[in-house]
Amino acid sequence: HRGFIMALLPSRTFTLGRSNRKVLGVCSGLANYFEVDVMLVRIVFVLATLLGVGAPVLIYLVAALIAD
Repeated sequence: HRGFIMALLPSRTFTLGRSNRKVLGVCSGLANYFEVDVMLVRIVFVLATLLGVGAPVLIYLVAALIAD
C-alpha cells in the first residue's frame, strides 16, 4: 500500500513561493507543491483561521520556518 500512496504524492520538495507571495510565501508554496490555484489555498487558510479549525497561524509559521 505504501508504494501506491507514494506514487500519488508529488516527488518534489516544498519550498516557499517567492514569485507569488503576500507574506512569507507559504500559501504560494503549498499551491505550487499541490498544483492548485494559490487563491484557493489562501481562501482555505482564511476560512480555517476564522472558523477556528486547528491552528492555521501556528502551522503557517512552522511551515515558513521549515521550508527553504
